[in-house]
Amino acid sequence: MRILPIFAALLLCAGMPPGAAAQEAGRPSARELGSRPIDVTADRVSADSVRNSVTFEGNVVARQADVTLYADRVQADYSREAEAIDRIEAQGNVRVVQEGREARSERATFHNLEQRIVLSGGATLQQGQNTLQGETLTIFLQENRSVVTGGKEGGRVKAVINPKGILETPPK
Repeated sequence: MRILPIFAALLLCAGMPPGAAAQEAGRPSARELGSRPIDVTADRVSADSVRNSVTFEGNVVARQADVTLYADRVQADYSREAEAIDRIEAQGNVRVVQEGREARSERATFHNLEQRIVLSGGATLQQGQNTLQGETLTIFLQENRSVVTGGKEGGRVKAVINPKGILETPPK
């Protein structure tokens, strides 16, 4: 019965909890999710209406639905065509939290209308006792999956998977 632990580990690496595929039907599109409000708090804000951008600095916290982004600096670019925030660039102590998962890096780009986050500069994804590390981490929010790459010049991805932690559910 080694197949079950291996399958569970593969689900973790894909970032997809069991049963997630069944939830795909009837879900809103990435564009619909991307048009949801983004609540941002920071120490300072500056707006540039010519470039359609807003920059937040100092203890930035941005929330959209169940995703929270923390960073030292965040620049949000607005798309007039889509009438929504198109892209968010985060720098410094970046942390993204969603449904029991936490990703960290030095930089991140959130493609809001695609519901895709690319973390770079040494990225770590942690869920419970399990971790994935690499140079770049791409999180596909709508698909509930992640891809980690090791980087250039032979960089490798490192995974620490605790099969016992995957299979056991915490006591309630």
